[in-house]
Amino acid sequence: MAYRAVNPYNGKLIKEFAPSTDTEVEEALTAAENFYQNAKKQSFEQRAKQLAALAAEFTKNCDYYARFITTNMGKLINDAQAEVKKTAAFAQYYVDHGAAALANQDYSASAKQPAHLEFSSIGAIVAVEPWNFPYTQVMRVFAPNFILGNPVILKHASIVPECAHAFEEACQTAEIPTGAFKNLFASYDQVTTMISDARVQGVALTGSEKAGAKIAAAAGKNIKKSTMELGGTDVCVILDDADLNKAVVGAAKGRLNNSGQVCTAAKRYLVQSGIYDDFLAELKQEFAKYQPGNPLDENTTLAPLSSKSAQKTLQQQVKDVLAGGAKVLWGDPTPVSGPGAFFNPLIISGMKFDNPMYDQELFGPVAQLYRVTDEADILRIANHSNYGLGGAIYSENLPAARALAAKIETGQVAINQPLSSIPELPFGGVKHSGYGRELSDLGIREFANIKTILG
Repeated sequence: MAYRAVNPYNGKLIKEFAPSTDTEVEEALTAAENFYQNAKKQSFEQRAKQLAALAAEFTKNCDYYARFITTNMGKLINDAQAEVKKTAAFAQYYVDHGAAALANQDYSASAKQPAHLEFSSIGAIVAVEPWNFPYTQVMRVFAPNFILGNPVILKHASIVPECAHAFEEACQTAEIPTGAFKNLFASYDQVTTMISDARVQGVALTGSEKAGAKIAAAAGKNIKKSTMELGGTDVCVILDDADLNKAVVGAAKGRLNNSGQVCTAAKRYLVQSGIYDDFLAELKQEFAKYQPGNPLDENTTLAPLSSKSAQKTLQQQVKDVLAGGAKVLWGDPTPVSGPGAFFNPLIISGMKFDNPMYDQELFGPVAQLYRVTDEADILRIANHSNYGLGGAIYSENLPAARALAAKIETGQVAINQPLSSIPELPFGGVKHSGYGRELSDLGIREFANIKTILG
C-alpha cells in the first residue's frame, strides 16, 4: 500500500512515505502497552491537562494543520480550518467532561445492596480512519480513549499521509506521553496482525462497508470489541410546510459540503408534492452558486474530489445510475477532463428500487430527488435501504417533524438544519451503516471495562 500525498487540484505528487516495517509495528505495540500500564497509575484529570495542550496546539496553529487537509484531499481551505477548530473542540469536550463521564455510577437502590459501576481502560485500540475528515475522525477516537487510558494506534487512509503525520506531530508538540498515540503507515495485513495481538483490545473503523466487513471479521475472529461507522444513503425530507429558503440552502449545503464526500450527506431528497416544483426551481439556482476552483482560494465554493480514483469511481456510478433508468434534472454529467479531480454537481431523478445503483452510496456532489405524497410514502422510500446513518427533515411543524424522525430507521436526524456531528451528542448508525457510538458520554464508554462492584 503506497502512502502518497497527491494534490487533487492539480494531480501533482507532494510527498511519498515509506510503509511501516514489522519492527515498527512491534515497537508501537510495546510502547502502547507501556502507556496502558503506566496510565493506570494516573488520574483522569492528569490526562485531561495533557489533552488540553493538544487542543491548544491545533487552535494555535490552525492554518498550518488546515493546509495539509486541503493539499492532501482537496477540502476548501475555509472548511479545512473549520475542521481543525472542530478537532480542538472534540478534544476540549473530553478535557471538560471526560472524567465526569467515567465517574462511578451507584446501583445500590436497584440492587438493594451496595453496588456501583466503575469504568476503566482495557488496552490498545487500533483506529482505521478515512480521508474525508483527516483530523476530526482521528480525534473522536483518540480523545476519549486517551482520557480513559487506552493507547491508540492509527492506520490512516493512504491519500492523507501528511495529515496522519501532522496529527502525530501535534501530539509530540503537546507532550502527549510516548505510546499514547502512534501513526503507522501500515498495510491491512499489519492491521490484522495488530488486531490479533493480545495487547490490542479494540478496533474502531470509519470507512466503507467493504473495509468495515473485513476489519469487523478480524475483530470478531479474535473476540475483540469493535465500532464501525460506515456508509450512508441519508434522506433529506422536505415537507409542504417547510421554510422554502431554509430547506433549499440547507439541502444544498447538506449535499455539496466537502464536495459531497460525507457519510451523512443529504443524498436523497424526499420532497412533498405541494412544495416540489418550487423546491426544485430554487435548488437548481442554489446548486449553480457552487463553482469549482482552487481549494486554497478562499473564494472557491466547490472543491475537487479527493483523488482521480474517486472521480473515476463516481463517473462510473453515475453512468450506471442513468443506464438503470434515472435522468439528469440539472447539471452536466460529462466527465471533467484535466489533471484535477473535479466533478460537476448533478441533480438526478427516477431512482427506482429496481435500479441496480439504488442502494449504492454516491460519494460526491450528486443529489437524488423523489416526489412524495404523505408520511407513508416518505417512510416507504426512506427506510428502503440497507443503510441508516443520518438524515434531515425540514418542516415548520416541529412536533410532526419529530414524530416523523422517530420513524426513520437511522442513527440521527437533524430538523431544519444540515446534519453535523457535535461533541455533546452520540454519533453512529444502524444496519450496514455500522454499530457503536462515537462522541458524548457514550463514545468514551465504548472501549471501557464497565465493571460491577457488588457489596
